[in-house]
Amino acid sequence: MIDWNNIDTVLLDMDGTLLDLHYDNYFWLTHLPQRYAQIHNTTLEAATASLTEMIESRVGTLQWYCLDHWSELVNMDIPALKREIQHKIAVRPYTEQFLQALRAMGKKVVLITNAHPKGLDLKLEVSQIDRWLDIVISSHEFKTPKEDAAFWQQLSQREAFDPKRTLFIDDTVRILKSAEDFGIAHLVCINQPDSQKPIVRSNTYTDIVHFDEIMPQLNSKK
Repeated sequence: MIDWNNIDTVLLDMDGTLLDLHYDNYFWLTHLPQRYAQIHNTTLEAATASLTEMIESRVGTLQWYCLDHWSELVNMDIPALKREIQHKIAVRPYTEQFLQALRAMGKKVVLITNAHPKGLDLKLEVSQIDRWLDIVISSHEFKTPKEDAAFWQQLSQREAFDPKRTLFIDDTVRILKSAEDFGIAHLVCINQPDSQKPIVRSNTYTDIVHFDEIMPQLNSKK
């Protein structure tokens, strides 16, 4: 599905692409409501309802991804709460082999994530996936999420790459659409970002469940 001879740069999402999104979903949908109810002395139902409203009103914005914003919003130390379940941080199947193959072929491998730097640091500390990455960029550096055209403009100014010879892999269709609008030619959608949830096809981009479906052969040209 991917002609690796036509790819120089590989842009990779983190949560749901390199790492299992189950950690994040469990945190926001289970762990945080439980801890919110305990700390604020309310019912789990009330905590869940309140948090769900806050989350849904911020989807796709930089605030949605900002741990400092959430700490202030709920009056709790979100990074500390995330560490309470850090044992759930997991690398997705075939990720390490895929990254190693990209490095062996000499591709430029760049992580671009909406994750807040504090959450990003924790995940890299646990997973150590950054040992196979050339560059790690959080959208918080640009003060705009990957959903916005401004992110891609700033990324292109920060790192030189040819959109026509760039592959971008993400699990969120709205973000892939933003990359497509910028001109990224090769787009892949992860169809099962959370290992505990069913496969959902985008039917728009190249759909895969795991990286073994597009694993480059090491005899391919750079």
